[in-house]
Amino acid sequence: MNIFITGASSGIGFALAHEYAKRYANKNCNIGLVARRSEHLQDLAGRLQNQYHVNCSIYPLDVRDSLACQLAAQDFIGKFGAPNIAIASAGVSRGTLTEYRDDIPAFQAVMDINVMGMVHTFQPFIAAMKQTAAKGENAQLVGVASVAGIRGIPGSAAYSASKSAVITYCESLRAEMQHYNIAVSTIAPGYIRTPMTEINQYKMPFLMDVDVFAEKFANAVANKTRYQVIPWQMGVIAKIMRLIPARLWDYLMKNAPHKKRIEWDWL
Repeated sequence: MNIFITGASSGIGFALAHEYAKRYANKNCNIGLVARRSEHLQDLAGRLQNQYHVNCSIYPLDVRDSLACQLAAQDFIGKFGAPNIAIASAGVSRGTLTEYRDDIPAFQAVMDINVMGMVHTFQPFIAAMKQTAAKGENAQLVGVASVAGIRGIPGSAAYSASKSAVITYCESLRAEMQHYNIAVSTIAPGYIRTPMTEINQYKMPFLMDVDVFAEKFANAVANKTRYQVIPWQMGVIAKIMRLIPARLWDYLMKNAPHKKRIEWDWL
């Protein structure tokens, strides 16, 4: 089993790396781990190899760098073959407000990482995955979206827009890839306990521990789920959100709590 995971140094990607290593322990599993922080990847790879006896290859890179993603994919394919599961979970969230000119770079970065980073992750694997699928082996692309992509959330315009784009992008990709028997799954987390949500200063309904989420995520992927919200309670809310008329949504969101806007520089 070959698995490739971006955003593996923390949060959801980190938990998924552990979940898949545990599932395929001692079963000739090869895992590609991608993130910007090399030291975190080295530590994670060492843990997974020692605890679960899986093979790990680390790729310290920024998913905004398409060439770096191409080279990582070539290296992974050269070592292990095409991934059976490629998971694009690298993502960022920051409070943003359009009225601040200083937030324009933040909008750009969030869109580049959350959307284009997913394209950069998937694209270099597709040709090899077509061959894998043609042989009857599993070939699956998995995009991590968010419930925030269902409707626009105040204070999170960049993040909401990026995750809405991810949902639509994966839907288009799924239609394209069905000709080649490559499955495309979109998993939309609700509130998951990760460093990304720790800064939220408001109540987060149905907050789920990341390890529990990772198990449910892997189950959904194994079932070739096309689109799933986790936890299921947020899935119900998401369906209701889709049906709310714009006027009512505006009223409900007028005084809704915002993600805190902070000054930041990680470009």
